[in-house]
Order: sequence, then C-alpha cells, then structure tokens
Amino acid sequence: KPAYILGTGEAITHAMISQMPDLTTTGTAISGPIAFERAGVKPADIDVLALYDAFTINVILFLEDLGYCQKGEGGAFVEGGRIAPGGELAVNTSGGGLSYCHPGMYGLLVLIEAARQIQGVCGDRQQDGVNLTLAHGNGGVLSSQCTVILGNEDTL
Repeated sequence: KPAYILGTGEAITHAMISQMPDLTTTGTAISGPIAFERAGVKPADIDVLALYDAFTINVILFLEDLGYCQKGEGGAFVEGGRIAPGGELAVNTSGGGLSYCHPGMYGLLVLIEAARQIQGVCGDRQQDGVNLTLAHGNGGVLSSQCTVILGNEDTL
C-alpha cells in the first residue's frame, strides 16, 4: 500500500543559533504553510505527526508553528495525553528521537514512520484510520526546516 507525497515545504532562517531571529519561532512557520497549501489540506486534516524532537521544546515549537495551537499555548496543548498515541493528535508514534534514536539518521526516520502509518504496517504503534500524515525535519540548531505531507490513495 503506497504512501504518496502530497506537499512539501522548506525554510532556512539562520546559520548559527546566535543568528536566530526569534527563539520562539522556527522556520516551520514558513515550511508548514507551504506544505499544507501544496497538499491542499489543513492541520486539522492530519492524522499522525512525526516531528524531529532533538530537544523537548522542539515538539511544542513545531506544533505552534504548524498551526495546531497559538504561540505560547503549546505546553497546555500537549497536556493530558492529547498528543500520545491514541490521543486527539498522535505525535511521534515511533517514540520520538529522544526515546528512540536521535543521532544522525532520525531526520529520515520521521519520514519512514509517517509513510508506515499510511501503509498500516506499524504493528502495536499503528493508529486507526490514518489517511494523512505529516513528517517534519529539523537541521542545524533550528536553522533549517522541512515539512512533508503524505497521503494514501483516497487523498489523491
């Protein structure tokens, strides 16, 4: 069962962390809307998110920048299991980079998890009714961002 790339977006905002224009906003605020527009979907349409979580704050920053909650509301948004597998918005069903595999190849693994959720081959991690997934990668120290939206045949 194939997973199709429906939309992508990328952004580079700085080379070094000391050049970051705003420590609370990442290039995800640019790459995310581009990917959503190209895919013709909205954040609420996504069933599973695979986010590069090199640090615990990354998930909150990316959820805010992708439009899942307002700036400054990410902490409250993730409380109570909302983003846990089986929650309202399943995030990092693989366990995430901090508990699964951060060094080196994790940027590719978020894309693999997003595709596998579409394919329905994640075993115990598999979420029900997955039609659309979002994979988001981060490079440097929050300097480069890439958002990819995947879908199944029903979303073409």
